Amino acid sequence: MTDPESWIGLDFGVRELAWARPELLHSKASPSGRLLSWKRNAPLPTVTWPRQPGDAELALALCHPDGHIRAAALGRSGERPALFALVVIRCADWAGPVRAGARALLAEAPPHQLAAHAALILRVGRRSRGGFAQDLLTGVLRTGPASQAEALLNSGDRATARLAHRVSVERRLLPGARLARTAARHPDVVVQDLCANAAVATLGEGTGEGIFDGFAEILAPLLGSRRPRVRSAGVTALHRARRHADAEPYLTDRSALVRACARWVLRQGGTDPAPLYRAMCTDPTARPAAAAGLGECGACEDTDLVRALLAHPAPGVRACAVAGLRALEAVSVADVRPLLNDPSADVVRQSTKALLPRACDVPREQLRALLAEDRPRHQRVAAIRLLRAAGVHA
Repeated sequence: MTDPESWIGLDFGVRELAWARPELLHSKASPSGRLLSWKRNAPLPTVTWPRQPGDAELALALCHPDGHIRAAALGRSGERPALFALVVIRCADWAGPVRAGARALLAEAPPHQLAAHAALILRVGRRSRGGFAQDLLTGVLRTGPASQAEALLNSGDRATARLAHRVSVERRLLPGARLARTAARHPDVVVQDLCANAAVATLGEGTGEGIFDGFAEILAPLLGSRRPRVRSAGVTALHRARRHADAEPYLTDRSALVRACARWVLRQGGTDPAPLYRAMCTDPTARPAAAAGLGECGACEDTDLVRALLAHPAPGVRACAVAGLRALEAVSVADVRPLLNDPSADVVRQSTKALLPRACDVPREQLRALLAEDRPRHQRVAAIRLLRAAGVHA
C-alpha cells in the first residue's frame, strides 16, 4: 500500500489513541534506564523487545508518541519493506535521533522503493524537516534509469506527476511529439505549461517554407488543445516555424491570451491585425470574438464600430462587443445597462463586469426589477452583484 493519506492517517491515529487511551496501546517493548532525570550522568533510556516483533507491532511502535520507542523500532525496520512508508514519515520526525535513524535507512533504500513511495515522500517533504527524503527522491530520478522517471509520468498524484515530468524534461527523455500530446491532454496546468514549452523548444530554429511540415506532429496537438495556455504556446511557436500567416484564424479565439499571441505573431510577420479585425466586424456572426479582439488592439475611432455590435442578433457577438468596449475603456452605462435584461447568460455576465466600476450609475429600479423571482437566475445574480458594488444590501 503506497497511499500517502493512509500512512499519514495511521501515524496521527496511533498517536492520538496513545494519548487518549494509553491502556489500549500496549507495547511489548520494555523501556529501561531513567526516562526523566536531572542528573548529568544519568544513563540514557533504552528500549528492548523480549522477542522478535512482527510488522504490526513495529508499525504501532514507529507511530508511538514516545521517541525512544520510535527510535528502537527503527532499528528493527531495516529489513521490513512493508514498513518503509513509516520510515519515510519518521525522516521528518521532530526528535533528532529518530530523524537521523530514519534518514540512514532511507539513504540505503533501493531506488525503485523510493520511486514506489514518491507520493508519500513528496507529501512529507512539505513539512519543515521533510526535505531530506524529497531531495533523495529527486536525485534518484535525475541520475537513475530513465524507466523510473517515466513510470511516474502517469501517476494519479499531482505532485508526483509534476516532478516526473520536470525531471523527464530536464533529462530530455521525451520526444517533442509526446510532449505536445501530454500538454494537450494532461489535466494539470503545471504539467501543461512544462510540456508545451518543452515541446516548442524541441522545434529548434529553422528557416524555409517547408519547415512547418516536419513540425505538424508537435504543433497540431498544441493548436488543437482545449486549454488556452497550450494553444497560446502553439500559436507563439508559429513564429519559430516562420508561418506567421497561420496565426490569423486564432485572432478570434475564445481566449484573450491566444488572441494576444496571434496578434504578436502576425506583427512579427509584418501584418497589422487591426484592419483584419475591422473587416471581420462587418459580419462577425461566424467569428464573434472579432469585436473583443478589435477592442484589445484597436484605437478610439473603432469605438462606434464595436458599439454598433451591441444590437447584433447573435448572443456571442453581443457579449464580445461588451468585452471590446471594456478593452477600449469606452463603456457607456446607457448603452450597456439594457443588456442586463438579455436572455443570454454570457451577455449579462460581460455586461455586469463592464458596469461594476460604475454600479452607482445604474438605476436602482432596474436592478430591483431584476431580482423578481420570475427572472432568470443569471439576471438575478447580476443585480445582486451590482447592488452590492453600489453599497446596497441585496
